[in-house]
Amino acid sequence: MFRLFPFLLLLSVQALADERTFWRQVREGVEGYSAVVGVETNKLIQASGTQWLYIRNELIAGTGAWVLALTVFALACFYLVRGKVRLSEPRSGEMIERWNKKERWLHFYTATLFIILAITGLSLLFGRSLIIDWLGHEVFASFAEFAKIIHNYTGPLFSVGLALMGLIWFEDNKFSQIDWLWFKQLGGFIGNKHPSAGRMNGGEKAWFWLLMTAGFLVTVTGLNLDFPNLEQYRLVMQISHIIHSVAALLLIVGALAHIYIGTIGTEGALEGMISGKVDKTWAKQHHDLWLKALEKKSSADNDGQQNTESISQKKAEIPLKK
Repeated sequence: MFRLFPFLLLLSVQALADERTFWRQVREGVEGYSAVVGVETNKLIQASGTQWLYIRNELIAGTGAWVLALTVFALACFYLVRGKVRLSEPRSGEMIERWNKKERWLHFYTATLFIILAITGLSLLFGRSLIIDWLGHEVFASFAEFAKIIHNYTGPLFSVGLALMGLIWFEDNKFSQIDWLWFKQLGGFIGNKHPSAGRMNGGEKAWFWLLMTAGFLVTVTGLNLDFPNLEQYRLVMQISHIIHSVAALLLIVGALAHIYIGTIGTEGALEGMISGKVDKTWAKQHHDLWLKALEKKSSADNDGQQNTESISQKKAEIPLKK
């Protein structure tokens, strides 16, 4: 019996070493054999999963929370110091159409879906670190499941609105020399100067292109995450999730500034989007080049109409030959 002890001890040491080797290889992503058919089914543990979890929970969620909080704080401080940008002259009472009905419906359609996506997405990103302690595990589990379903189904609908906005407003959002002067004067939010602008000013164009680029990334990666049954590699899904989260946070930060400027930040901006019309004084102060173009076009149309009426009148005065 005592003679077998060294042999049994050697076997135990060897078994322990083999087990350590096995689990080290598993953590490194070495593939084995599985009867389940599919992509990466032979891999028990994906090595990059731990790295992805750290990036999501520590870098993205941790940094993102501070960025969002600082954005809200900065906008609140700016409002307290600067206040609402008022009209420098009294309203004229003459209303000019800025947004037609289709443009307004598209804007509110896409904006509503964006808000739903932002609320549900942030709930899933910060749920474990912030919300779960308030709601409790069971309530949060039900809420998270509902939020995930809403988020997944709302995303493709949002992408449709995003594509239509790109098609409709592409021409109006091309950058020009005047936009750099607009940025140089900080859009008129600092001081009393009101920089010139066309139908879209520099800030609106910057928001448009952020929406198009980051929105494209959010859409593509979101659709990839919506359909995991297409047998993508887990690494592809993890990279998609990282890009999706970062791009979405950038959009939310930009949206906070956009909403601020379009509501409490600028007098007359919100009523312009709701009714579609703005006062001529507002147009002159914020989009003077656009107003001049409209007046020039209107003057040319009136001259053309007058010429047509004059020619028609002269033809009517010519006596008919027998």
